[in-house]
Amino acid sequence: MPFAGSLGIRFTETGRDRVVGTMSWSRDKCTAGDILHGGALMSLADSVGALCAHLNLPPDASTSTIESKTNFVRGVRAGQVTATARPVHIGGRTIVVQTEITDSAGKLVALVIATQAVIAARPAS
Repeated sequence: MPFAGSLGIRFTETGRDRVVGTMSWSRDKCTAGDILHGGALMSLADSVGALCAHLNLPPDASTSTIESKTNFVRGVRAGQVTATARPVHIGGRTIVVQTEITDSAGKLVALVIATQAVIAARPAS
Protein backbone atom coordinates (compact mmCIF):
# COMPACT_ATOMS: atom_id res chain seq x y z
CA MET A 1 0.00 0.00 0.00
CA PRO A 2 2.16 2.88 -1.23
CA PHE A 3 -0.25 5.60 -0.03
CA ALA A 4 -0.37 4.11 3.48
CA GLY A 5 3.41 4.12 3.48
CA SER A 6 3.53 7.79 2.49
CA LEU A 7 1.32 8.59 5.50
CA GLY A 8 3.62 6.62 7.79
CA ILE A 9 0.99 3.98 8.60
CA ARG A 10 2.51 0.96 10.33
CA PHE A 11 0.59 -2.29 10.56
CA THR A 12 1.21 -3.86 13.96
CA GLU A 13 -1.27 -6.75 13.79
CA THR A 14 -2.73 -8.45 10.74
CA GLY A 15 -5.26 -11.24 10.97
CA ARG A 16 -8.65 -12.20 9.53
CA ASP A 17 -10.43 -11.16 12.75
CA ARG A 18 -8.46 -8.00 13.53
CA VAL A 19 -6.07 -5.61 11.82
CA VAL A 20 -4.29 -2.86 13.77
CA GLY A 21 -2.34 0.05 12.34
CA THR A 22 -0.83 3.21 13.77
CA MET A 23 -0.03 6.67 12.42
CA SER A 24 1.88 9.43 14.15
CA TRP A 25 0.67 13.00 14.40
CA SER A 26 2.73 15.40 12.31
CA ARG A 27 2.14 18.99 11.32
CA ASP A 28 2.01 18.09 7.61
CA LYS A 29 -1.10 15.93 8.29
CA CYS A 30 -2.96 18.72 10.13
CA THR A 31 -5.68 21.23 9.49
CA ALA A 32 -6.15 24.56 11.34
CA GLY A 33 -5.10 24.58 14.98
CA ASP A 34 -2.60 21.74 14.49
CA ILE A 35 -5.42 19.16 14.63
CA LEU A 36 -4.87 15.94 12.71
CA HIS A 37 -6.85 16.28 9.47
CA GLY A 38 -10.02 14.20 9.14
CA GLY A 39 -8.84 13.02 5.73
CA ALA A 40 -5.68 11.60 7.28
CA LEU A 41 -7.77 9.75 9.86
CA MET A 42 -10.10 8.45 7.15
CA SER A 43 -7.11 7.30 5.11
CA LEU A 44 -5.81 5.39 8.13
CA ALA A 45 -9.21 3.76 8.66
CA ASP A 46 -9.62 2.94 4.96
CA SER A 47 -6.16 1.37 4.77
CA VAL A 48 -6.58 -0.74 7.89
CA GLY A 49 -10.16 -1.67 7.00
CA ALA A 50 -9.26 -2.60 3.43
CA LEU A 51 -6.50 -4.90 4.65
CA CYS A 52 -8.98 -6.53 7.04
CA ALA A 53 -11.39 -7.08 4.14
CA HIS A 54 -8.58 -8.35 1.90
CA LEU A 55 -7.62 -10.98 4.47
CA ASN A 56 -11.21 -12.27 4.39
CA LEU A 57 -11.56 -12.55 0.60
CA PRO A 58 -12.03 -15.80 -1.28
CA PRO A 59 -9.00 -16.94 -3.31
CA ASP A 60 -8.10 -14.74 -6.29
CA ALA A 61 -10.72 -12.07 -5.41
CA SER A 62 -9.96 -8.40 -4.82
CA THR A 63 -11.73 -5.63 -2.98
CA SER A 64 -12.54 -1.94 -3.20
CA THR A 65 -14.25 0.43 -0.79
CA ILE A 66 -17.77 1.23 -2.01
CA GLU A 67 -19.07 3.09 1.05
CA SER A 68 -17.56 4.61 4.17
CA LYS A 69 -19.15 6.46 7.10
CA THR A 70 -17.02 8.26 9.66
CA ASN A 71 -18.07 9.72 13.01
CA PHE A 72 -15.41 12.04 14.42
CA VAL A 73 -15.46 12.20 18.22
CA ARG A 74 -12.40 14.25 19.21
CA GLY A 75 -9.41 16.03 17.73
CA VAL A 76 -5.82 14.86 17.93
CA ARG A 77 -3.08 17.45 18.57
CA ALA A 78 -0.10 15.18 19.36
CA GLY A 79 1.07 11.59 19.73
CA GLN A 80 -0.18 8.81 17.55
CA VAL A 81 -3.47 7.25 16.60
CA THR A 82 -4.27 3.56 16.47
CA ALA A 83 -6.86 2.05 14.15
CA THR A 84 -8.37 -1.35 14.95
CA ALA A 85 -10.51 -2.95 12.23
CA ARG A 86 -12.80 -5.93 12.68
CA PRO A 87 -15.11 -7.58 10.16
CA VAL A 88 -18.82 -7.16 10.94
CA HIS A 89 -20.12 -9.06 7.90
CA ILE A 90 -18.30 -11.33 5.47
CA GLY A 91 -20.51 -12.10 2.50
CA GLY A 92 -20.13 -13.25 -1.06
CA ARG A 93 -20.53 -9.76 -2.53
CA THR A 94 -19.60 -7.41 0.31
CA ILE A 95 -17.54 -7.27 3.46
CA VAL A 96 -18.44 -4.73 6.15
CA VAL A 97 -15.65 -3.61 8.45
CA GLN A 98 -15.83 -1.46 11.59
CA THR A 99 -12.72 0.51 12.50
CA GLU A 100 -12.17 2.32 15.78
CA ILE A 101 -9.47 4.99 15.92
CA THR A 102 -8.08 5.88 19.35
CA ASP A 103 -5.52 8.44 20.52
CA SER A 104 -2.39 7.87 22.60
CA ALA A 105 -4.53 7.90 25.78
CA GLY A 106 -6.83 5.20 24.37
CA LYS A 107 -9.74 7.61 23.90
CA LEU A 108 -12.01 7.18 20.89
CA VAL A 109 -11.20 9.63 18.09
CA ALA A 110 -13.35 8.25 15.27
CA LEU A 111 -15.59 5.34 14.41
CA VAL A 112 -15.70 4.19 10.79
CA ILE A 113 -17.96 1.63 9.15
CA ALA A 114 -17.02 0.74 5.59
CA THR A 115 -18.43 -1.59 2.98
CA GLN A 116 -15.96 -3.32 0.69
CA ALA A 117 -16.98 -4.94 -2.59
CA VAL A 118 -15.88 -8.52 -3.15
CA ILE A 119 -14.61 -8.53 -6.72
CA ALA A 120 -14.34 -12.02 -8.19
CA ALA A 121 -11.34 -12.85 -10.32
CA ARG A 122 -12.09 -12.59 -14.04
CA PRO A 123 -11.57 -15.70 -16.09
CA ALA A 124 -8.60 -15.56 -18.45
CA SER A 125 -9.60 -14.81 -22.02
